[in-house]
Amino acid sequence: MTTRFTHQEWLEIFKRAQQSIPQGKSVYPTPGLATAEFAKYIDHTLLKLDATKEQIDQLCAEARTYDFKSVCVRLNWVHRAKKNLGGSSVVVACVVGFHEGTYSVSEKVKEATQAVEAGASELDLVLNYTKLKEQDYSTVYTDVAAMRNVAPPPIVLKVILETSQLSQSEIIAGCQIAQAARADFVKTSTGFNGTGATTENVNLMKTTVGTNLKVKASGGVKTVQDCVRMMEAGAERIGTSSGVAIMKEASDLVHGTIPRSHPTPSTQRERQPEQNLTRIWSDF
Repeated sequence: MTTRFTHQEWLEIFKRAQQSIPQGKSVYPTPGLATAEFAKYIDHTLLKLDATKEQIDQLCAEARTYDFKSVCVRLNWVHRAKKNLGGSSVVVACVVGFHEGTYSVSEKVKEATQAVEAGASELDLVLNYTKLKEQDYSTVYTDVAAMRNVAPPPIVLKVILETSQLSQSEIIAGCQIAQAARADFVKTSTGFNGTGATTENVNLMKTTVGTNLKVKASGGVKTVQDCVRMMEAGAERIGTSSGVAIMKEASDLVHGTIPRSHPTPSTQRERQPEQNLTRIWSDF
């Protein structure tokens, strides 16, 4: 498979992208709280290694009730989730190369192929961010391009950068490689390594890719406040295991059952991210 660009050409692409990023933070429109559009931003997620079939069934039932965009699960649960969601508009997303991203291209291709055959409509691929940090851009590009090759549109391909492990310049590079490989989304985090999503990184990703790709925020998104902040920063998809709690909180805010003293999503001070976490058994 072609490496697309030489090392020097990649560096020039990254430099141009960095120079084109506007100064200041852009603010993007958000859907109304508790609306159908709001719910369709959510990928209802369960990626714990010890997830049970009963938990997967509940995840799917909740997704049907709230009409979320997808349920996001590991490969072994894709077929069950697809069956549970039959007749609904909710699709199945499957993680690939999760969560380290260091699996070989052939292993990732096999996993992606099996996921699509089992019924996945979306793939959340963990970028080989170790190679990205080593500036082995050809290897990183080949990794993503191989997934696009075995899962062409209309399969939606999201590339997880694991932003907590990257510098700003590395995030820009990851976004540009994902774009060159014809991905559909860049995504902040697995939720299993480091701090998860931040508004700063979401905004950087969005201003880097513009309208060419969309941005998914995941990792530590648990409240309406978190959701709205990420949406304002440019996220067009939210990965969370707290989708039901978020929708209930949104409904309470809309109907006035939360007191006026409750801080609004757009004004409440941003929650400080947790530091240095490894969440092998995380619900994120």
